[in-house]
Amino acid sequence: MSTHLKIDFVSDVSCPWCAIGLSALEQALSAVQGDISAEMHFQPFELNPQMGPEGQDISEHLTQKYGSTAEQQAQIRETIRQRGAEAGFTFKAEGRGRIWNTFDAHRLLQWAGEAGTPGQQHALKKALLEAYHGRAESPADHAVLLAAVVSVGLDEARAREVLASDAFAQDVREREQFYNNNGIHSVPAVIINDRHLISGGQPVAVFEQALRQIAAGAD
Repeated sequence: MSTHLKIDFVSDVSCPWCAIGLSALEQALSAVQGDISAEMHFQPFELNPQMGPEGQDISEHLTQKYGSTAEQQAQIRETIRQRGAEAGFTFKAEGRGRIWNTFDAHRLLQWAGEAGTPGQQHALKKALLEAYHGRAESPADHAVLLAAVVSVGLDEARAREVLASDAFAQDVREREQFYNNNGIHSVPAVIINDRHLISGGQPVAVFEQALRQIAAGAD
């Protein structure tokens, strides 16, 4: 008999480890298929909520935020590329170029979670991660966001209305505050059945083992 799990995937579109973590989690869920099923919900987290509409050069941003050198950044990019390849996610070889504000992307994800059919929020999340990390497209660009919406079969006209208004802005801020208040200060954060936390872009084997252990102890 299959055990059903609720999974809240707290992440940001601009986070490369979130792309790695999601791909690895998907592989782990595929490996446990038949024993474990899951209902996934994508929750908002902004790494740079104050980022302006013009964005910022990624190297400049990382130096300011973390004090890292160009050599350290190149090493981290290669580590991310390798880990992505292991998890089945292909990062753009030249890197992302710029970092952007992701609030509108989160508003669309909130809308997709509420108005979309099962699986469409998940598909939109993947499309946005691939647009930014795979093709270095801006998740602050409404044309990029709408292309992602269309690619997963969501209503483009309604998405335009959402982007042209402040729809779902309060919902996103409330969800962000909820997770911040509950100790989530880095992403990805994978929360299972509202009780179990798996932090970071873990390898497939780590996710699989955690899923099996949690399912075995589920009520």
